[in-house]
Amino acid sequence: MSETTPASAAAEAAGEPFRYSAALAAEIESRWQDVWEKEGTFNAPNPVGPLADPTTGDVAAKPHSFIMDMFPYPSGAGLHVGHPLGYIATDVYARYQRMTGHNVLHTLGYDAFGLPAEQYAVQTGTHPRVSTEANIANMRQQLRRLGLGHDSRRSISTIDPEYYRWTQWIFLQIFNSWYDADADRARPIAELIARFEDGSREVPGGRAWSELSGAERDEILGEYRLAYAKEVPVNWCPGLGTVLANEEVTSDGRSERGNFPVFKSNLRQWMMRITAYSDRLIRDLDLLDWPEAIKLQQRNWIGRSEGARVDFPVATHNGDGGEGAITVFTTRPDTLFGATYMVLAPEHELVDSIVPAAWPSDTLGDWKNGAHTPAEAVAAYRAYAAAKSDVERQMDAKVKTGVFTGAYATNPVTGKPVPVFIADYVLMGYGTGAIMAVPAHDHRDFAFARAFSLPMACVVQPTDGRGEDPHAWDDAFDTYDSVIVNSANDGLALDGLSVVEAKAAVTAWLTERGIGEGTVNYRLRDWLFSRQRYWGEPFPIVYDEDGVMHALPESMLPVEVPEVDDYSPHTYDPDDATSSPKTPLSRNEAWVNVELDLGDGVRTYRRETNTMPNWAGSCWYELRYADPVNGERPVDPANERYWLGVTEQKPAGGADLYVGGAEHAVLHLLYARFWHKVLHDLGHVSSIEPFHKLFNQGMITADVYRDERGFPVPAAEIEERDGKYFWEGQPVRREAGKMGKSLKNAVAPDEIADEYGADTLRLYEMSMGPLDVSRPWDTRAVVGSYRFLQRLWRNIVSETTGELVVTDEAPDEATLRALHKAIDGIRGDMAGLRFNTAVAKAIELNNFLVKRGSTPRAVAEQLVLLVAPLAPHIAEELWRRLGRSGSLAHVDYPVADPAYVVDETVTCVVQIKGKVKARLEVAPSISDAELEALALAEPAVVAAIGDAPVRKVIARAPKLVNIVTG
Repeated sequence: MSETTPASAAAEAAGEPFRYSAALAAEIESRWQDVWEKEGTFNAPNPVGPLADPTTGDVAAKPHSFIMDMFPYPSGAGLHVGHPLGYIATDVYARYQRMTGHNVLHTLGYDAFGLPAEQYAVQTGTHPRVSTEANIANMRQQLRRLGLGHDSRRSISTIDPEYYRWTQWIFLQIFNSWYDADADRARPIAELIARFEDGSREVPGGRAWSELSGAERDEILGEYRLAYAKEVPVNWCPGLGTVLANEEVTSDGRSERGNFPVFKSNLRQWMMRITAYSDRLIRDLDLLDWPEAIKLQQRNWIGRSEGARVDFPVATHNGDGGEGAITVFTTRPDTLFGATYMVLAPEHELVDSIVPAAWPSDTLGDWKNGAHTPAEAVAAYRAYAAAKSDVERQMDAKVKTGVFTGAYATNPVTGKPVPVFIADYVLMGYGTGAIMAVPAHDHRDFAFARAFSLPMACVVQPTDGRGEDPHAWDDAFDTYDSVIVNSANDGLALDGLSVVEAKAAVTAWLTERGIGEGTVNYRLRDWLFSRQRYWGEPFPIVYDEDGVMHALPESMLPVEVPEVDDYSPHTYDPDDATSSPKTPLSRNEAWVNVELDLGDGVRTYRRETNTMPNWAGSCWYELRYADPVNGERPVDPANERYWLGVTEQKPAGGADLYVGGAEHAVLHLLYARFWHKVLHDLGHVSSIEPFHKLFNQGMITADVYRDERGFPVPAAEIEERDGKYFWEGQPVRREAGKMGKSLKNAVAPDEIADEYGADTLRLYEMSMGPLDVSRPWDTRAVVGSYRFLQRLWRNIVSETTGELVVTDEAPDEATLRALHKAIDGIRGDMAGLRFNTAVAKAIELNNFLVKRGSTPRAVAEQLVLLVAPLAPHIAEELWRRLGRSGSLAHVDYPVADPAYVVDETVTCVVQIKGKVKARLEVAPSISDAELEALALAEPAVVAAIGDAPVRKVIARAPKLVNIVTG
C-alpha cells in the first residue's frame, strides 16, 4: 500500500490531525449528503403541479436542463466501479449546469422488471418484488455514497403499480390507435370504426360493418391496430418456457440466457406495429444530436430499400387446381430477365399449397434431398430450418442447403418456368419471404445455383472481360456501373439501358400490366411484445366468451401482477420443438377468470396471461421523471413542454442529454422513439422525440486472470513476480476484459470510498480518459487523485491546526493569469463533457498555488468552485470553512476575465527554408505585416539570409514566419 494512502493516516494523526484522510473524507461526505437530502438541494421545481415551488419565481423564464442516465437494472450483485462512470459524469455535468444558472432535472429510476429476479424467485421462493426492492435499496445506498445530486422525489421504479398503471395506459393508447398513411400519423381506432360504420371507408371483404360479428370485427381491426395479437413465427425456447426476441438468440441458435436450443414456431403473440413509423424513425434522426455511428445503426436496422414488387404466377394444389402468385420484393428489377429460379422461406404460407403430390419427371436427384415426395422433402427441411435462429440462417454458410418444392413459377418477363425452392437463407422477416434468384448477379444466389446445378443467365454486361457465360465464371458479377443485356421481349426492351433507366422501365411495364409496382421495403419487423413470464407488466386486456378482446377502462388500471404459487413458466425438454407456452399467470385461475362490467352488464371474461417485455417500462420513463406524482395523467402538458418541448436548439424536443452505453444503440432507443411518436400523434406530448442529445460513455475494463483450465481466478489475490502472475503459487495468464462478478475482477465502489473517499473515486473515474473511450481500471493509480485532493485541502486548511491558511493579499498578475486561463479552459471542458482535461487544468492551477507558496482567498474561492462539480463534498466543506454559508450547489460558476486569458506575448518561430533561425516574443494581436517586418529586422535572421535574395515571406501571425530565399 502506498505511503500516502489512508493507511498512514493514523501514524500522521498525532502531528497532522487535520490532514485530509479517508476518515475525514468519510465524515465530510456523509455530513454533506445528509445536508443535501434534508434541504432538497437538488430538487428541481416544475412549472405546475405538486412539484411546483412558488418561492422560486417564474420557473418557465429560467433556463433549464434535463439530464438523464440510461435506466439501470437493480442487480443483486450490486455495483462495481465500472457502473457509476456514466452516473458520475452526468452528475458532474448537472452540477455545472446548476452553477451556470440552469434549473436542472437529474434523477435516477430503476428498470426493475426482468428475468433475473424471476429466476431468483424460482430458485429460492423469494417473491421477485422482495428481492428487487432489496436490490434497489442497496443500489441507492451505493449511489448516495458517491454524492450524486439526484432529485430523489422523481426517482421511479417500473415495478411500482403507480408507475406501471401508466405503462398499461400507454399500451391502451397504442392498442386503440391505427396508422393513417394519408395523414402520416396515428389516429384513434374509433375514427376508423366510424368510417367503416358510415361507409366512407370500405370494410375489407366487402361486407357492411353492421353485418359482422364481434369476432369478425376484432379480426379486421387487428390488421390496423398499432398493438395487435397475431399468430406469427417466433423464437420458441422450450428450455426457458418462453418466446424470445431475435436479439435474445445467439448466432448458433441458442438462448442468450441459459444457452438452450431455440426453435421457430407459429404462436399467437402480441405485436407492436412499429413498421408503420419506419420512414419517420429514419427521417427524424436528422433532427437529433446523436453520434453518427448510432444513427447509422438505426438506419441499417430499419433497412429502408427502394425497389419493386413482382408477381410470379404459380399453380396451386389446394383442391381447386387454380393459380396463385408468389410475390417478391427486389431492389434490382432491372435483372428480372435473369431470374432463373425462386426461393421461399420454409415458413412461407404458400409452400403447402404449391407442393404437388409427386416429383416432376425431370427433377434432379440433388433437388430431392433423398425424399420420395415433395411433401416429405419440404417437411424434413422445415424441421431442419426450425432448429436454426434467424441470425444463424443469415450467416454466409459455405454449404448451401435447400430443397425443391416440386413447383414451377413463371417468370413474368420471359414466360419461362422457374423452379421454386425453399431454403433457410430466406427469412419471413424481410420483404415477402420470397426471392427471385438472379445467380449471375448475386453472390449468394450464384453459390446456391452452383450447389444445385441451376441455370444462370447474364443480364448485366460484365466490364472485367469475363464474357457473358455465367457457367464459366468463378463468382457473380454484381455492379450498378454497367448496362443491361439479354433483356427484351415483345413489349419491353432493356438492352443498352443503364441500371437506373432499366429499373424505371421494367417497373412501369409491371405496373401497367398489374403484375407489380414500385415500392419501398424495410428490414424492420413489427415488435414482438409479449413474454410468457411472471415478472412483467400484465396486459390490460380481457377476452369474452367469443374470444373477442376488450381493453380495460382507465378506472380499472393498474392491473397488478397477481400472486401465484409457482413463478416459473412451464418448461419442457430443451429439445421438444413441438411444445407450446403455458404462462405463470395462468396458474391463478381466480385472477384469470374474472367478472367485470365493461358497460354492458356484468359478464365473465378471461384475462390475457402473457406479460409485457422488460422494454416496456423504459419506453417512456423520461415523461414520468418530468411529472412523477401526477395521478391524473402520465405527464402534465405544461411540465412536458417545459422539460422536453421543441425549441430552436431542440427541433424535435426531448431530454437535453441522455448518457448510456452504445449497446442500447438500436432496440431501447428505437422502441422509446416509437412510443413517443405515437403519444405525440395522439396529442399527449408536444415533443417529437424523447432524447435530443445522446452521448455514449465508454466502458471501464479490467484485467482477467485465468488458470490453466481457462477459469477466472480472483484478481485481488494475484501476485506479480518478475513480470509474471501467480495465484496460490500457480502461474496464471492475464488478459484484458470486462469487469464483472463472473470474471472475479470486480472492484466495488465502496472499497475505494472506504480507502480514499468518494470524491477521490469520482475524480479518478473522470480523469481516466475521454468519457466516450473505454479505459482500464488500475487501483494503484487511484492514489494520484487522492493526492490532488490532499494538496487542495492543504492549500486552504492547515493540517496541524485546522485553521485557514489562505491570505488576504491581492493576487498578482501571474496568479490572475493562471486562474483565469484555468477558468476559461475548465468551463469549455465542462460544457463539452471533457472532464479528464478539466481535472488536469484544476490540478495545474492547484500546483501553481503550491509552488507560489501562498493562496490568496479570492483565488481559493474560485478554485473551490471550479472543482465543485467534480469533487462536491470537499468543495462544500472548503466553501463553508472559507466563511461562506449554505451550499455552493447553486453559486455562480467562475467566469474568466478575457484580459487575463490572452497571453501578454507569444512565441513566434521564424524559419528560413524550413529551418528555425529565430524565436521572437510578440504581442498576440500583431498583424501579418508587422510580424514580417519584425522578423526581417531580427539580427539572427539578417545574418542567416546574408546576401541571398528573399523570394517570398509567409507570415502567419502571431506564431510563424517562413522565409524563402534564393
